[in-house]
Amino acid sequence: MIWKNITTMSGFLLMGFSDNHELQILQALLFLVTYLLGSAGNFIIITITTLDPQLQSPMYYFLKHLSILDLSSLSVTVPQYVDSSLAHSGYISYGQCMLQVFFFTALAWSEMAILTVMSYDRYVAICLPLHYEVIMGPRKCTWAVAAVWLSGSISGTLYTVSILSIRFCGDKIIHQFFCDIPQLLKLSCSNDHLVIMGVADFLSAMAFACFIGIVISYVHIFSTVLRMPSADSRSKVFSTCLPHLFVVSLFLSTGFCAYLNPTSDSPTALEFLFSIFYTVLPPTLNPLIYSLRNETIKSVVRKLLFSRKFAL
Repeated sequence: MIWKNITTMSGFLLMGFSDNHELQILQALLFLVTYLLGSAGNFIIITITTLDPQLQSPMYYFLKHLSILDLSSLSVTVPQYVDSSLAHSGYISYGQCMLQVFFFTALAWSEMAILTVMSYDRYVAICLPLHYEVIMGPRKCTWAVAAVWLSGSISGTLYTVSILSIRFCGDKIIHQFFCDIPQLLKLSCSNDHLVIMGVADFLSAMAFACFIGIVISYVHIFSTVLRMPSADSRSKVFSTCLPHLFVVSLFLSTGFCAYLNPTSDSPTALEFLFSIFYTVLPPTLNPLIYSLRNETIKSVVRKLLFSRKFAL
């Protein structure tokens, strides 16, 4: 019934990678497993950074909010696609699609902002250790996180309002697993995208400014580390900085590849893979990346698991 009324329906059809039902079910199951693993990892990070006294420094405070963003980002896109694929409908209403646009763009920008704040935190801790408690006091950290969430809300609102001004027509088929903005623009009735291009250019410039800030922070960090006489000190610094640097690189490289690569008229497997890389992969891998080289987090997780085991 949905296919018969495809041009008159108010919502959209999410096609994902294939219109083959068996492949859609396989994709949905893979997405479900990934979602559960990513959600569990981020939930563990949120729990231990909230409850454990060892993890109450600004670094872990920011890490907790990064995990909240990652968990939210996964929850915005993946469950909807899994549900529609298993139901063999692929349908998403106009309102649900606009909500996805808002939350996805808001969370993506907030993640960029929190990664910038985290790089500055590492810079102060390593390059200005004597002033760390003053510069990164509890009140300032709270204001920084509030600014992160507020800036994300503003970016999400700007993008959503600009998308709402577009009229869609024709076959409303989105060859993605969520309401991706480049795919939505391909469904518009006109080529007048001046407003949304203006919003995109403004936010891209802001994202580039954040990227420059991260680069400057790490230039200072590595120049300071190389002057450290102790190998143990250098190893400790790298164990806290390298995970964050890897997360930043993963998030930015996948996002840039997806949005700077022009969308083709006929969907390709590469476009679909890029969308997975910047929407699903970073929030799923982040908890693992941070826990692999951070001995404090690993010891707290081990303590939590063993205490639960003996309690049972």
